Amino acid sequence: MAKASPQFTCTECGAAHKKWAGKCDACGAWNSIVEEAPLSTGPASKTLGAAKGRRIELSTLAADEAPPPRTRSGMIEFDRVLGGGLVPASAILVGGDPGIGKSTLLLQAVANFARSGLKCLYISGEEASAQVRMRAGRLGLSEAPVQLGAETNLRNILTTLEAERPDLVVIDSIQTMWADMVEAAPGSVSQVRAAAHELVTFAKTRGVSVILVGHVTKEGQIAGPRVVEHMVDTVLYFEGERGHQFRILRAVKNRFGPASEIGVFEMTGAGLAEVANPSALFLSERGQAAPGSAVFAGIEGTRPVLTEIQALVAPSSLASPRRTVVGLDSGRVSTILAVLESRCGIPFTGLDVFLNVAGGMKVLEPAADLALAAALLSAREDVALPPDLVIFGEISLSAALRPVGQAENRLKEAEKLGFSQAIAPQGTKVEGGAGMRLRKLPDLVTFVGDMFGAG
Repeated sequence: MAKASPQFTCTECGAAHKKWAGKCDACGAWNSIVEEAPLSTGPASKTLGAAKGRRIELSTLAADEAPPPRTRSGMIEFDRVLGGGLVPASAILVGGDPGIGKSTLLLQAVANFARSGLKCLYISGEEASAQVRMRAGRLGLSEAPVQLGAETNLRNILTTLEAERPDLVVIDSIQTMWADMVEAAPGSVSQVRAAAHELVTFAKTRGVSVILVGHVTKEGQIAGPRVVEHMVDTVLYFEGERGHQFRILRAVKNRFGPASEIGVFEMTGAGLAEVANPSALFLSERGQAAPGSAVFAGIEGTRPVLTEIQALVAPSSLASPRRTVVGLDSGRVSTILAVLESRCGIPFTGLDVFLNVAGGMKVLEPAADLALAAALLSAREDVALPPDLVIFGEISLSAALRPVGQAENRLKEAEKLGFSQAIAPQGTKVEGGAGMRLRKLPDLVTFVGDMFGAG
């Protein structure tokens, strides 16, 4: 293997020389040429070798830069999830189950952005242009100034974007795109990675915002390599149960705003309608107080949301009792059942347990532990909780109640909806106080004794 020849550089002007000399031919400086060490050693085909790159500009952390400008779509819930609006040259990935309404949501959003003055393109790789026009007509968006195309060839798409210079482009979907330099079928890992890389790079270098639609697996994760989620700036999941009309847009990653923020929509015959007060919506079908029902005051991103946790406990005829959980973490439910049995002496052996979050909402916050336990105990003891009571708090394995954050916001939202009393852990800090009767309890045993007269 041939040895790499040494490199010489002038310290005054940076000119490169093949050999040492006393004088630099470029700037005329004397004794300024020095030998430079290579960036890395080894074969040129496997390492960077001796060739140097271009120096990058560095700045300090104290650089005073204005926040990126944002364009609002006019859909308050959609803008909330984005962090306040669309940031130029941002890459957004939207995933969700088939038929949940991703294309409907994005068609409504891109039409609103186009009406606000942005030049918008909608590239469909799954549907023909006529099908997209039919949906636009059904939603009343036919007059929106959106340019429409149906294509899956990535080279053709990028050529079109280079010529049109749009402000926003929607790619529906990334799994249908194929790059001709990759020898793989569309939808494969290598094709999805290559297409996402090219589109994100184009967005950053040309100042175009790109929204990518992604399919999901049966586990609910976006299909394809996980590196796609790392490439983009924002990852949104469009969630909902087919049996419910409510849809939730959730941000799981956002470089320009808070993660875990949610936007709530209602599926109607005219498309997706925004829900300004999701707490009232999720509790709208709540009737008279009944055993097994507890209201949880939760936080989704920056927004307090009240949801109803429903439980049903019934004798089981099976050797292994059923544990059916919808909208909650099944592992967390098993932990709460174990704590109730071990620390409080309340057995659930031989009992089927069914848990559900009303309205199709998903609650993964540990602060829901106490409300979950309250719903289970209410169902088991056949005792209804007060209808004006909200509950929140985390339960440790020792049955102690741990305080959770943003307690004041939770209580204010509950008070606004007509609740007058709340139960929370003992260490809960409420500055200024809310107009509610707040009971602070130290552990789960005390809660069981106070509410159900046992423990």
